[in-house]
Amino acid sequence: MWLVFAALTALLVSPTAAAAAADSTTLNLTQTAIGLSALIIFVAAYLLVMGEERLHMRKSKPVLVAAGLIWMMLGYVYTQNGMSHIAEDAFRHNLLEFAELMLFLLVAMTYINAMEERRLFDGLRAWLVRKQFSYRQLFWISGGLAFFISPIADNLTTALLMCAVIMKVAPDDKRFIALTSISIVVAANAGGAFSPFGDITTLMVWQAGLVEFQEFLVLFIPSLVNYLVPALIMNFFIKNKRPEALDEEVELKRGALRITFLFLLTIATAVACHILLHLPPVLGMMMGLGYLQFFGYFLRMTLPGSLARKKAMAEREGDVQKLKRLGGVVPFDVFSRVSRAEWDTLLFFYGIVMCVGGLSLIGYLHLLSDSLYNGWGATEANISLGLISALIDNIPVMFAVLTMQPDMSHGQWLLITLTAGTGGSLLSIGSAAGVALMGQARGIYTFAAHLKWAPAILLGYIASVWVHMTLNRELFNLFG
Repeated sequence: MWLVFAALTALLVSPTAAAAAADSTTLNLTQTAIGLSALIIFVAAYLLVMGEERLHMRKSKPVLVAAGLIWMMLGYVYTQNGMSHIAEDAFRHNLLEFAELMLFLLVAMTYINAMEERRLFDGLRAWLVRKQFSYRQLFWISGGLAFFISPIADNLTTALLMCAVIMKVAPDDKRFIALTSISIVVAANAGGAFSPFGDITTLMVWQAGLVEFQEFLVLFIPSLVNYLVPALIMNFFIKNKRPEALDEEVELKRGALRITFLFLLTIATAVACHILLHLPPVLGMMMGLGYLQFFGYFLRMTLPGSLARKKAMAEREGDVQKLKRLGGVVPFDVFSRVSRAEWDTLLFFYGIVMCVGGLSLIGYLHLLSDSLYNGWGATEANISLGLISALIDNIPVMFAVLTMQPDMSHGQWLLITLTAGTGGSLLSIGSAAGVALMGQARGIYTFAAHLKWAPAILLGYIASVWVHMTLNRELFNLFG
């Protein structure tokens, strides 16, 4: 939201800048009724997005309508000026960017859903529960796993998994659950910042070709610092006692580990397409969906024989419960996993991409880029945008920066990747992981509980920025 208000302020106080907002091939609409109407529509839509939890309205609804209205107004203006092809080309360009990212995310979500359906995550949770770790050990294990799993999966799924573990082992200790949930959110967001697969924003930067796959590893130590600083502070407030013993057995469904291997193979294929063949990574991801479909076919064709062998073994052992479970087994269906993707997130992403693309064509992002990156400087702008992502979603922040394409050094592009990925940890509403855990641990992990530890999290944010700018100083140059 701040992005919009900043653009509006720049518009009102700098008419000379507004006159230069558009290039020679586009219309300057920043001071027209159409331009201001589009800005107001986007602000109104995002206010509804920010009230998602209170209104119980999915966040995709308002931005889908806003995107349609903005582009219809742009189409009308450009058609009236005999330049309809410019608006059409701009729309198709933004649509192509969204389509590549959506298909990439859809495959990743499908694999995560498939691993969840095969009970891989349930198995990990049961293993942690059986080990009878102390509260302090669980605090560090859950945070550490969140940090290292989120670069491969995503921060939302990782946070939900780790929260399920701590709620299982300590259902009556609300203080422990709240503190550990905060640590999990920070760890999941920090872990996602040094991998293209950890967060939508890092994926956007990678697919834009601004940071190569292996270069994200430069952010590993700054991301680790971002997690460790607040975790070390919170550690002293965790009671060092052991929870009651729990015995939970989870039997992985057939093919769980093989699907995990196929997911890693899919990631390798996407990376190879991008690095070796200079083709979009989505090609490798879609090929990976084919891997999963072939394996799903194999599971269906071999299911009768597998069930017959398992039923015979259960009958010999007299295991009645196992026989009941086997009677309820259904074939693995890839398309049922596709249908369980986070469609609200994907559609919200479409709305944001198209809204920001429309505001860019109007000329507002040129104004914003000039105010932030030329007025403040890249370092101050990137750090501030990271802090702003705690209030609004980091997706529009990052897409706006990518659309503005400020003239920055490699180190600065890595800086905005780090800050946009971790800045949302400052508030519980600042990231998908935080919002999800407020629902999962309702009444325990709350906005107020997270806000109490915001100073410690801010300290980690500042430390991570300092570490990046110190360790990777050679990536910064004069214009950065």
